[in-house]
Amino acid sequence: MKDVLAPRSHAEATAVFRAQLVGPLLSRELARGELQAELRRISSQRYRPPGSNVTRCYAVSTLERWYYTYRNKGLEALQPRRRNDAGHARTLTDEQRDLLCNIRRVHPSASAELILRSLVLEGRIEADAVSATTVRRLFRSEGLRRLSRKQQHDHSARRRWQAEYAGQLWHADVCHGPTLKLDGQRVPLRIHAILDDASRYVVALRVCSTEREVEMLELMTRALRRWGAPALLYLDNGSTYSGEMLATACTRLKVSLLHAKPYDPQARGKMERFWRTLRQGCLDHLGRVNRLHDVQVRLLAWLDGHYHQAAHAGLLGRSPGDAWLDRELAPVTEKALNEALTAHGRRRVSRDGTLSVGGVIWETDQGFLAGRQVQVERNLSEPTLPPVIVHEGRSYQLRPVDPVANGKKRRPFKAKPGIDAVEFDPNKVLLDHVFGRSPQGVSQ
Repeated sequence: MKDVLAPRSHAEATAVFRAQLVGPLLSRELARGELQAELRRISSQRYRPPGSNVTRCYAVSTLERWYYTYRNKGLEALQPRRRNDAGHARTLTDEQRDLLCNIRRVHPSASAELILRSLVLEGRIEADAVSATTVRRLFRSEGLRRLSRKQQHDHSARRRWQAEYAGQLWHADVCHGPTLKLDGQRVPLRIHAILDDASRYVVALRVCSTEREVEMLELMTRALRRWGAPALLYLDNGSTYSGEMLATACTRLKVSLLHAKPYDPQARGKMERFWRTLRQGCLDHLGRVNRLHDVQVRLLAWLDGHYHQAAHAGLLGRSPGDAWLDRELAPVTEKALNEALTAHGRRRVSRDGTLSVGGVIWETDQGFLAGRQVQVERNLSEPTLPPVIVHEGRSYQLRPVDPVANGKKRRPFKAKPGIDAVEFDPNKVLLDHVFGRSPQGVSQ
């Protein structure tokens, strides 16, 4: 540290400044009238006081007071004295000062102008009794600094926490990777991952080009099939994690769904720390890749070959792989998983026997369903399986529409005159009955 000789405080800096103005006069023998002449000369010039951005002039009376104070009492006497009632807003009563301070404590983001204006409108403080500047000075003297909402959150008490055992709580999040150029097109990179809180073990990871709820469900299904169900799932407030499908599936599987407070990334520090480790260890060094699958392979190799085996400071030197061996998870059967991830919805079948599910147009061969509103079920654990129509206790499989194939199909059989014809003429039959004629082909 370099030694620097400087005033200890703003008060001492002000005293040094004042002494520099009038100090040279103390070392001179001044004849009668010369002191006033020198003070007028000094008063005509502009000076920049400590801590100020502008220059100013000082009155002769002020300079004279400084001169005699410095001569009789020394440098310390030139320091500005703080008023005993500074910041106390003397025009306010003690009750009004307490009221102002209490409002600022409860509402630290409210401005002095807003607080003062509200109290004046309520009649609790007289108009023009005190200025907003005085109120701000009062708050400053009491240490009640104005805080934004973000600053309020940042200044709140935060403690380090961790799940009780491995498998109790999982984090899920999405990392935005670099944009890739695949087959001449720019493709965004989105990495979905689920991390165990107590062990820091990555239970599932998937590379995609989109960030949707259905991809989170597929990743969660993969983890549930392999490991079982945790007690808690901790997510942020993004649209990927706040949809109805995810909430319904977790409720059916008896997994409690927790969401972090908005705009508080520190609340999910373990997941953010993992993303930083992933970027530094692998994502920033991908090299040339031709497919998203190539990125997936590299990330999984980094997880199994390094991350899960490396000592972790948050685990007191243990590796995530070793800590994951102590896991406790509830088993999940395939039947329970299918029931939890079966989505239901109402759709109306068009006149051409088609309906839309999941952004895909499907069709049915059951022509009697055209124009009707039906119940549609789809198993989200197997996205490749087509949805089915459930109507009056029976299930009907749907298939994707193929307009080209439909155009090549033969039309339904229609009888033609001749050997295949079946005569049916209700009007002729009615006329024969009215006139008493025998039906054709029927003997008397």
